[in-house]
Amino acid sequence: MTDRSSISTALSRDLPSTRRGVRTRAALVEAARTVFEKSGYLDARLIDITKQAGCAAGTFYTYFANKEEVFAAVLEIARDDMMHPGMGRVESSDDPYAVLEAANRAYLAAFQRNAKLMGLMDQVAHIDPNFRRFRNERADTFIRRNARGIADLQRRGIADATLDPMTTSMALFGMVSRLAYSLFTLKEGGVDGHPPDLDKVVATVTDLWANALKFPSRS
Repeated sequence: MTDRSSISTALSRDLPSTRRGVRTRAALVEAARTVFEKSGYLDARLIDITKQAGCAAGTFYTYFANKEEVFAAVLEIARDDMMHPGMGRVESSDDPYAVLEAANRAYLAAFQRNAKLMGLMDQVAHIDPNFRRFRNERADTFIRRNARGIADLQRRGIADATLDPMTTSMALFGMVSRLAYSLFTLKEGGVDGHPPDLDKVVATVTDLWANALKFPSRS
């Protein structure tokens, strides 16, 4: 089982100071992701990762102490992708429904890109309390960010002012994240053999958010 320092060390390590070092570390993380997604976390071997990256085992230990550290590094990249997926050219002054739709689309598309890793993270979190903490901290970051957004909508008179922002955010995040997990991770091949229609999923989730926050009727 991982000790707390393995994850924190992986996330706090300084990046290599040379371009070659940066490229080598990135190649190891990319290779690790490939191996983890193919073999699963428990069956993934360091020798498979170094072979995939085209480097020696000794090179691996220049950047990571063990499998837990490189897995944490892989998850950090996925977390950053999901936290900052890009929303296109939608400004906060635009139609709040359009902003909400863009945010949901960006999150769901990022989840779909990282669906296998989300499944692995959930599996590892069940057996390792430190990765469970990592997963919970990730969820907490999303919830707090969404709560701030809900509070801002309330101040602007767009969202129902009687709602508690944090509780509402927890409920809506739970709904969307579980839906995404069910569609993109548990049902990787799609529902009844049909891949999820992202446009329909985004539209449904956005309507549920807007109804929950009691957005004004759209003209």
